[in-house]
Amino acid sequence: MSKVPPNHTSLTRDAVAQYWSTLELQGSKQRSGDADRGKRAAVTGGKQMNGFCRLVQHLLLENGITDEDIHIERTLELPGYFRPTKKWDMVVVHKKKLIAALEFKSMAGSFGNNFNNRAEEAIGTGADMRLAIKKGVFGRGARPWIGWLMLLEESEDSMRPAQIKEPHFPALPDFQGKSIAGRFEALLRKLVSEGLFDSSALLMCTRDGGQRGLYTEPVKDLGMGQFLSSLAGHIRKSL
Repeated sequence: MSKVPPNHTSLTRDAVAQYWSTLELQGSKQRSGDADRGKRAAVTGGKQMNGFCRLVQHLLLENGITDEDIHIERTLELPGYFRPTKKWDMVVVHKKKLIAALEFKSMAGSFGNNFNNRAEEAIGTGADMRLAIKKGVFGRGARPWIGWLMLLEESEDSMRPAQIKEPHFPALPDFQGKSIAGRFEALLRKLVSEGLFDSSALLMCTRDGGQRGLYTEPVKDLGMGQFLSSLAGHIRKSL
């Protein structure tokens, strides 16, 4: 029987708090008069979401995966269909069989500019992986679990209705009058419903609350519980 850690909520809170503390530490390294470089360091540091990797690692170990099968900081490259390889945030390989590949992403500020970048990244990653699987890149009959988790800062800018430019054709109703948070909700649902990912999750937190590990799950079907349950169920069928 697949297992989801009973303390996954507290582990998620720890991961959220670690994200903000790491982001703050990276941002504080900026030097006087070099704000642009400091902001970039805070965004590209690469360690902010490691707490979520550890949370999923805990679940994997509870469900029969060994430490040797779990790749977090190294050997994260997987072949694609449109590109030679793509570096994932977490890869699980058991007895030379790809079990799972996960992406943990975040956004704090610069919402308007960055939503499309995140959307294009997720769509491209999912489409490339699905074709690679279909074409037998990971072996005949391979059915790895693919997951995408998004941590979004809750603020006035991310919660107000976002402007849409529609010079030729109207945007889909899914996005009309929606905030950046609403756009992510639509995006993540579609990534799963259209088969690009097996599961996705959307977590939100304010900057102040996040530093204390406080977070919310805007919609139940994109919550952490279902995300972890989906992965645990896949592992049970794969081993």
